[in-house]
Amino acid sequence: MICQAIMTPSVQRFGEKLRSLRLRKGFTLKTLAIALGLKAHGYISEIENGKKMPTVELVIGIARLFEVTTDQLLMDELEIPEE
Repeated sequence: MICQAIMTPSVQRFGEKLRSLRLRKGFTLKTLAIALGLKAHGYISEIENGKKMPTVELVIGIARLFEVTTDQLLMDELEIPEE
């Protein structure tokens, strides 16, 4: 069980990283949702606030859009470098 707890990504931390990336690039919630192929931005807001868990597809899309690795997004101990 300890290993599983270590491997589980923190939803709150993921949301913080996503918000930071979005703001750095000047995206609004709406423009980010459109860029990721979503119809509404509410899901992004819920992820940023730690209320929803992102899908695997969304994590991959975010990584590609912002040119970061999925590890950087999902692993709490890895930070996303400043530009």
